[in-house]
Amino acid sequence: MAKIKYALVGTGGRAEFFYGEVVTVFKDTSELIAFCDVNQTRMDYANRLLQEKYEHEPIPTYKAHEFDRMIAETKPDIVIVTTIDRVHHRYIIRAMELGCDVISEKPMTVDEDKCQDILDAIDRTGRKLRVTFNYRYAPHNTKIREVIMDGTLGEVLSVNFEWLLNTQHGADYFRRWHRDKRNSGGLLVHKSTHHFDLMNFWLGSKPETVYAMGDLKFYGRENAEQRGVTEFYQRAYGSKAAKNDPFALHLDRNEHLKSMYLDAEHEDGYVRDQSVFGDNISIEDTLSVMVKYQNKTVMNYSLNAYMPWEGFIIVFNGTKGRMEVRVSEQSYVNSGGSKADEGALKEKTITIYPHFAAPYEVEVEEGQGGHGGGDPVMLRDIFDKPAEDRFHRAASHIDGAWSILTGIAANRSMRTGQPVKVEELVRL
Repeated sequence: MAKIKYALVGTGGRAEFFYGEVVTVFKDTSELIAFCDVNQTRMDYANRLLQEKYEHEPIPTYKAHEFDRMIAETKPDIVIVTTIDRVHHRYIIRAMELGCDVISEKPMTVDEDKCQDILDAIDRTGRKLRVTFNYRYAPHNTKIREVIMDGTLGEVLSVNFEWLLNTQHGADYFRRWHRDKRNSGGLLVHKSTHHFDLMNFWLGSKPETVYAMGDLKFYGRENAEQRGVTEFYQRAYGSKAAKNDPFALHLDRNEHLKSMYLDAEHEDGYVRDQSVFGDNISIEDTLSVMVKYQNKTVMNYSLNAYMPWEGFIIVFNGTKGRMEVRVSEQSYVNSGGSKADEGALKEKTITIYPHFAAPYEVEVEEGQGGHGGGDPVMLRDIFDKPAEDRFHRAASHIDGAWSILTGIAANRSMRTGQPVKVEELVRL
């Protein structure tokens, strides 16, 4: 059988997660044929990793404006999109127009207009788009779906869902491009797309009405000044004030981060180590969302990005009882260490409290790898022949759209102070 040919656009922090697997675990069925990026230095570093880390020959590189030429010359079957969020739609749509299917890192895009453009392009071209939701594949998240599917809780009437980002991982969104809401859609789109997708997946339903409140309450210069901070800096590299700041990221102390970002910034000016207490942060760090689903379940959701530990607490209240879930994840900085450390589990408990019976713990298999063991399972599902899956974990463009529409609706609600009907945002 001919190998499936992949081109990858966007060689930043998330890219190696995909191309490292293509050239090793799935090399018998897959072939990596080209890189595309705005930054040549970063592509050269990706090629160096291919050679030195993966024992793979370098592949052709193309600057972002040469995307069409890359498709014409290398003829990929599938384009993997791991750029910054605000340009996902650009490469998704153009790849499909040029005859390729697409795998996109989450979120699919950042607002309703770009979402509609992607949906229209799929209808127009007939190409396929898959969005990578690795959290669905984590054994504990699959077990939650199984408990609800099997009717253990009866009808789920309400959910309380609290996600905690800590002062290492949570802070990292305020150092880099995500801090500009135009790039990321804010945490309710970039990060919470995982969580809103999990809710759609767990409940087997879709969001109907969304109301939200949020603000920048911890990060940013003004908040730091109010807490008595007097020393400030724009970026950590070369700053004396950053040396003793526990929130500072020191690129020159990590060879991978240095090669990928510090050595590459002369080309495009992207600064990876900005101060989390600097100016020009337009995303929120404290967020509360209420969602009513089509099946009438109501969820209260909160996200706080400056917590002392990382993970989530979720409670499902049903007509037959209650399920309480507590998951603690290992802290990490994107590209600052092993891929397997990203979202790796530290501890997890799932407890069922039935009506008129004793509570009990639910056993969950131990998953290996990043994101609670979901990463390797998802990668097999993407790059290998997928197994029969009663839980339907593979996420289509429709799943990708529904996941971001909760966050997009929440952003509109915060702007207007009004609840938002999700069906008014796009034509699905």
